[in-house]
Amino acid sequence: MADQTTKDDKPLFGRPWIFIRGVPSMKFLPPEGPFEVAFAGRSNVGKSSLINALVGHRGLARTSNTPGRTQELNYFVPDGFSGEGGDLPPMALVDMPGYGYAEAPKDQVDAWTKLVFDYLRGRTTLKRVYVLIDSRHGIKKNDAEVLDLLDKAAVSYQIVLTKTDKIKEAGLPKLLADTAEKIRKRPAAYPGILATSSERGVGLQELREAIGLTVGIEV
Repeated sequence: MADQTTKDDKPLFGRPWIFIRGVPSMKFLPPEGPFEVAFAGRSNVGKSSLINALVGHRGLARTSNTPGRTQELNYFVPDGFSGEGGDLPPMALVDMPGYGYAEAPKDQVDAWTKLVFDYLRGRTTLKRVYVLIDSRHGIKKNDAEVLDLLDKAAVSYQIVLTKTDKIKEAGLPKLLADTAEKIRKRPAAYPGILATSSERGVGLQELREAIGLTVGIEV
């Protein structure tokens, strides 16, 4: 991997990160430039907590006891880049709206769904989607529907198991094997599965390294 460290020779996840934009529709997307990696998952899967733990900033992505709070594509980038001319951040993290929240009004769900689908199909700088799966439940029907969409859109994705501290350690190898088997024949799925716990910091460095490899940046 090329050594493309950020300003001041600080590694990608060794500097502060900031929120730059919430995108409620495609016309508000920032101009395509840096590579992007996105995070998708059911609305109670722990997505915001994982992003916060990943960048070491507890309050960056909003967390809430109310599932479905994230209703936009939320963009985060390393701090210290003006965004003008060639002074662009090396990459962006995109927090996608959670799916599978049955209590949301149907028209609202439809609007979120269209935004996500349009983004997946039309964003050439999107390098990979990390699909978060609650380790207590495994891949459920609505997760499988999202994987179907990603396969159809030919968008590379990788499974990230969350909340592994909530299951028995002895059950993790079987969960990893079962999950690998469920995605084995999916054309856009990256074969490696990551197991994480935001609460205990488990698997975070492995996820950082996976992201670095994806975008070609030293982490």
